[in-house]
Amino acid sequence: MKKLISTALTAYFCALFPFSGFALETVSPPIQDFRINAKAAIVMEPVTGRILFAHNIDERLPIASTTKIMTALIALEQPNIDAVFPVDEAAIMVEGSSMGLQKGDRASLRALATGMLLASGNDAANATAVRISGSIPAFVAMMNERAKEMGLLDTSFETPSGLDGEKHYSTAKELALITREALKNDEFAQICSQYRIRTSYGNPPYERWLTNHNRLLRDYEGTFGVKTGFTRKSGRCLVTAARRNGVELICITLSASNDWNVHKSLYNHFFGILQLEDLSEGIPAFTVPVTGGVSPAVAAVKFDAAKIPILAAGAKVEYKIISEPFLYAPVKRGQYIGEARIFLDGEQVSCVTLTAGSDVAMLHEYKEKVSILDRIIKLVGLDEKLYG
Repeated sequence: MKKLISTALTAYFCALFPFSGFALETVSPPIQDFRINAKAAIVMEPVTGRILFAHNIDERLPIASTTKIMTALIALEQPNIDAVFPVDEAAIMVEGSSMGLQKGDRASLRALATGMLLASGNDAANATAVRISGSIPAFVAMMNERAKEMGLLDTSFETPSGLDGEKHYSTAKELALITREALKNDEFAQICSQYRIRTSYGNPPYERWLTNHNRLLRDYEGTFGVKTGFTRKSGRCLVTAARRNGVELICITLSASNDWNVHKSLYNHFFGILQLEDLSEGIPAFTVPVTGGVSPAVAAVKFDAAKIPILAAGAKVEYKIISEPFLYAPVKRGQYIGEARIFLDGEQVSCVTLTAGSDVAMLHEYKEKVSILDRIIKLVGLDEKLYG
């Protein structure tokens, strides 16, 4: 493994228990290095959730239309997202940005999510809310419940669109966690990554093009999302995601007047100091004792990889092996026998499943098979022909 300062192994023999997560890690250079004029900013590495850059990330702030990340995610998680329905006439009569819905129009949830993520349509957000929950207040309650399910303590929604409200806010950190979750949804990730999309809605529905407000999709190579936002109260809000050489990052600025250039500078810096490494390659050799088997132990082999972005200048990697104290024969090749927990600079970043590298038969079954073979050899007289 390249450029790793040190590795250490701690082995535990105990009852198996599942991976329960890890603390967020902050590796942040001085804020002045980036000349960031923002109320809050964050760079998160989404594979592990490590926070690489932090500026006021826990301050509750208005988030404008970046709210639609949650609204669109909920929309795309519904069944039959391509089913066409009439949009609610009252819901689409809303101020601010619009995808152009009109009275009598018909659309699908996919089309409305597209209108939210590209054109930042407040009409699309409201129409989605009424379609899914029957009313905007009921949908807002769903949004807040989903935030609680994500473990978010500093996020509160009042509208599905992001229009300002006294109880409508989030933090840079929690908005990053919402974005991280949303990008796991394939439909969401595909839509927000497009600079232009052809979709269909109207009365009757007809095909038309929508253009994304996110300039970085065009101006910064590797950008694949996510959402812009602006109100007078919130200022310019920007959530983006980009990848380079297999490394993915999420960047968020809240109330940043020069947000496009800030995101470019942060990406250039962190893509320059991160590299993708398969940390599972460093898992130490490990065996588990086998009781009642023809072999006294079975070797553990890794089942999957752990490709993690690490600092190119080096990092401290540690491994903890979690396993039963012994196994009973028979053991089948590929059988789950434990896990290797991988820690990067003291924080757990991955958990790799360990499986048995070979079969281990039961000892008495092996003896019985040998005994039967001996009797067959004697019966046909092969023992005399071979050894007589």
